[in-house]
Amino acid sequence: MNLVSIRLITDDVAALVAFYERALEATAIWSTDDFAEIRTPGGAMTGTTSGTLAIGSTRTVGLFGPGAARPADNHTAIIEFLVDDVDAVYERLSAWVSEVVTVPTTMPWGNRSLLVRDPDGTLLNFFTPVSPEAVAKFAAQR
Repeated sequence: MNLVSIRLITDDVAALVAFYERALEATAIWSTDDFAEIRTPGGAMTGTTSGTLAIGSTRTVGLFGPGAARPADNHTAIIEFLVDDVDAVYERLSAWVSEVVTVPTTMPWGNRSLLVRDPDGTLLNFFTPVSPEAVAKFAAQR
């Protein structure tokens, strides 16, 4: 079994897609006005060659069942992105991201992490492994 994507539900697909295109320096692939995907070069969790962040409109929720998902209501998940230089990402994002939760900080498990929120409040962790153990753990995804 492979984790294929993470999907965010939003009331404003265009705005959220624009945020992620700018933050990830990637271009979205639009299927409809209600659905787009942004593919990143690697999916560390899946062992695949790419990871996908899908963004869907609240209008799509009815296809899964009424009330199956609520936009801007995530308080449990953190979407994580492995980056080459988290301090450089901080310099780039801090100029325009409205909520920086934690400036680059080295965590006890060996990653240097930057936490920000997207426009809907979803927590994002941009991180760079810095300890020998963390570097070894993520070597295949770099």
